[in-house]
Amino acid sequence: MPLKTRPAARIGDGSRTSRRGFASMDPAEQRRIASEGGKASHASGQGHKWTTEEARAAGRKGGLTSRRGPSRPTAEGKAPGKTAK
Repeated sequence: MPLKTRPAARIGDGSRTSRRGFASMDPAEQRRIASEGGKASHASGQGHKWTTEEARAAGRKGGLTSRRGPSRPTAEGKAPGKTAK
């Protein structure tokens, strides 16, 4: 399959965004490239394999973080991101 290339934004052409790099690609192309990297990593034996405990701990950590939210106080009673004056 031939690679698709996109022209880079020219200096002074009025565009403010570059067409270069991973972030400028469409999401399907990003997923395809990331998938290839993951497959290669696992094929070489370097890929991370989650144990049941690791996956459970990661899910618990993410769930606690998302449930706290920006407006709820932390365990210390302070709102997240606020500093004492």
